[in-house]
Amino acid sequence: MAKKIKTIVKVNIKGGEATPAPPVGTALGPHGIPIMEFVKAFNDKTADQKGTVIPVVITIYEDRTFSFIIKKPPVAEMIKKALKKDKGANNPGKETAGSITKAQAAEIAKAKMDDLNTDDVEMATRIVMGAARSMGVEVTE
Repeated sequence: MAKKIKTIVKVNIKGGEATPAPPVGTALGPHGIPIMEFVKAFNDKTADQKGTVIPVVITIYEDRTFSFIIKKPPVAEMIKKALKKDKGANNPGKETAGSITKAQAAEIAKAKMDDLNTDDVEMATRIVMGAARSMGVEVTE
């Protein structure tokens, strides 16, 4: 018989750098699971992505066990990585933080395809271009 699910928790954590401090401790503590066990398992799985923000979906079961799924980094993180910058523009629309090509946007869309709500690469590229625009990043041909 399958385990009964108590709750599902979604958290963004830097890869390979999880600690029992917030946000991990505050998200998992009330559910009574062993936080250090999660931290060690997460850090082992994400050691190759050290420093990159990674969304994690943690399924907590009634018997206080857990399983987790690691997703791809957020689109904004991938755009910042393509720009080689720490953040987007302070005033998007008035300032620009840089520019990426449509080919770079398509590459990000292909990498993120599993987590987006579309199966079409062109639509996924448009999603990435919209995220770039909202960060103050120009998309050139």
